[in-house]
Amino acid sequence: MMGPLIRSGHAQTADQPSADATDQLELDAPLDPDQPLTEFPDFGVEWPDPDQMAEPLFEDREDQAEADETAADDMADQALQSSEDILADGLSLNEYRPTDALAETAYRISFEGLPEAIGESFDSRFRILSVLEQYRGEDANFAQLRRRAQSDAELVDRLLRIEGYYDAVVQTRFETDGADRVDVIINVQAGPQYELDAISLPGLENAVAPDPERFRDSFGLQSGAIVNSDRIVEAIGRLDTAMVENGYAFAQTGEPELETDHAERLGDLEVPVTPGGRYHFGSIVMPRTDLFDADHVQMIARFDPGDLYQASDVEDLRRALIATGLVSTISIDPVVAEDPDKVDIAVNVEPAPLRTIAGELGYGTGEGVRAAVSWEHRNFFPPEGLIRATGVLATQEQSGSIAFRRNNFRRRDNILNGRVALSVVDRPAFKAQTFSVAANIERKSNLIYQKRWSWSAGVELLASRESDVTGPAGATGRETYFIGSLPGLVVYDASDDLLDPTRGFRLSARVAPEASFQNGSFFYVRGQLDGSAYFPVSDNIVLAGRTRLGTIAGAGNNRIAPSRRLYSGGGGSVRGYGYQSIGPRDVNNDPVGGRSLVEFSLEARVKTGFLGGNLGIVPFVDGGNVYTSSKPDFSGLRYGAGIGLRYYSDFGPIRIDVGTPINPQPGDSRIAVYVSLGQAF
Repeated sequence: MMGPLIRSGHAQTADQPSADATDQLELDAPLDPDQPLTEFPDFGVEWPDPDQMAEPLFEDREDQAEADETAADDMADQALQSSEDILADGLSLNEYRPTDALAETAYRISFEGLPEAIGESFDSRFRILSVLEQYRGEDANFAQLRRRAQSDAELVDRLLRIEGYYDAVVQTRFETDGADRVDVIINVQAGPQYELDAISLPGLENAVAPDPERFRDSFGLQSGAIVNSDRIVEAIGRLDTAMVENGYAFAQTGEPELETDHAERLGDLEVPVTPGGRYHFGSIVMPRTDLFDADHVQMIARFDPGDLYQASDVEDLRRALIATGLVSTISIDPVVAEDPDKVDIAVNVEPAPLRTIAGELGYGTGEGVRAAVSWEHRNFFPPEGLIRATGVLATQEQSGSIAFRRNNFRRRDNILNGRVALSVVDRPAFKAQTFSVAANIERKSNLIYQKRWSWSAGVELLASRESDVTGPAGATGRETYFIGSLPGLVVYDASDDLLDPTRGFRLSARVAPEASFQNGSFFYVRGQLDGSAYFPVSDNIVLAGRTRLGTIAGAGNNRIAPSRRLYSGGGGSVRGYGYQSIGPRDVNNDPVGGRSLVEFSLEARVKTGFLGGNLGIVPFVDGGNVYTSSKPDFSGLRYGAGIGLRYYSDFGPIRIDVGTPINPQPGDSRIAVYVSLGQAF
């Protein structure tokens, strides 16, 4: 919308003249075929002689079209002969003629005389709507150039009216230094801005006192303000919001009408208002569906029956129902309830496809190839009870699992999870055959609602048969571990995006008391702190950094199951090294893990102009180490560096990182490659 409806302050009308009477033809009079034709008025053009027809002027339609355009340009020249546009050399426009009117000429665009008060919206609108801008950089003949300039002069006049300049004079002229390039100069004589005089909101008085006065204050515009269409539209938006956020479920505002007085340079603004009644929330009403019922929707809603109606609460409910992933289309509307002081909320949904088959493929040096496939049904146990089966086939891992998840469990945004898994892992650090059962409850961010605070708490039970190297001779021991864990997680997220943050920071803390049963029982605590920060340097460059500290306290390194120790190295850790390859090693040069770790990463995420701006380059440097003591001593840090590519797809960045170890340990590869979805951190 470019501006409110404008009504002239002085309308004029005139009666149309009546048609002249015509003589009636003598239809019954006989016709004499030898009688000469009545003389036609002299048109000044002789009738063509068929024996002397001229040769065709054009050989094809393109020539004809070009000639038609030239003829139209000649007519435009005649219409512009009285123009007051003055060329840079002092000649009037009708005296200026290029050496070749049809020659292709490049041009530049500039303004003169624009008021300093003109806002950024003027520039953006001109770039979008301008004919000159649309064809900027392309050659044009002088006739085309002049037509474009004339069209843009009219556009500038309209844009100035949006900002209150109703008496502006916009002219164009052309300057050239004799080269092929022409400067198109749009000269503006803006004149004074019009001001608002009387402001009327008829119908607002029908709202419940003292709301009319409050709503008028929300409208915000006062007499003496500049007649700016954008500000008028913003004021109407504020009024609409104030009404629907304070109980007026059916409030409406009509089309604004502005009557201008050009003599006084004033405008009278009128915005009709129909507030309707003031209501409270009633019940959720919806037709029967297999997805969920009205009680479940009411549990998700952030309002209770009897609360004052607020449109933002209705919009929040719409977004929350979309976030379930169960609906394809949804409508939520207030409807009149049986209680005259309440409105019910009518919810209508169309189910989305509930089953999904997904695949995942990745690669990492040290991990090898990893392929995963999953099947899920997002409403297997209504309401919102998901079941997912996943299989993994990888170079160093084979596993299968069945997971259950219920969203909005007993409370909005609570998620109940359960998982049963069987895995076989064969890595340089350890070999393990593990059966696990886990359950937790959590509150997490999702792609629609990114929460500041997230948390999870649960229980995990596992039985694992694992191999470990023992003794100086490198003998391999095999033990069965029975482990119970109570993992907990707290996250504070002040970043601006879940998958591709560009500013802000994140902090997280994990704590897991564990009990291990094999040849007696013992207890220990696993803990980990993570932090990351993101600093925008420019529109296309973001500096990102992270650090991680981990510890296990309460048991010796050799008593803890190899799969529960701390490891470092890999695509999500210290790039340039193989997966879990950093830290102490046994006599076979295999990593043994440890009880503490430290890691850090620093990278620059640079978006390029390639592939429509979707391709990025990421130089990075990482460092870290693992220690057998429960406290890291920050010695012997291993460093890796490299460069990565990012393709920014609709569902998140696709990552390819290539790194090299700066101070490798014996046996480390010189090049490491990692492919995955999402940023490294």
